[in-house]
Amino acid sequence: MTSPASDSITLFGADWCRDCVRTKKQLDELGIEYTYVDLVAEPAAADVAKEISGRTNIPVVVYPDASHHVEPRNEDVESKLRELSLI
Repeated sequence: MTSPASDSITLFGADWCRDCVRTKKQLDELGIEYTYVDLVAEPAAADVAKEISGRTNIPVVVYPDASHHVEPRNEDVESKLRELSLI
């Protein structure tokens, strides 16, 4: 089972989830390195995502400061990346 690394971004998502695809695309376009946890390939990782967020919604984005977003808007992700000086 995949747990988030403390020094990087982890994105829990699935290819059938439009919000997941959008957030993944945003990180890719910004050149942000991250670990993608595919919940289709690793269904047990959904439990990890739920433990982090307290919800079953995806995507769950976990940041290096251990904060997270659930179903974030692009503006929320960009704001957090700026706060962490990653962009």
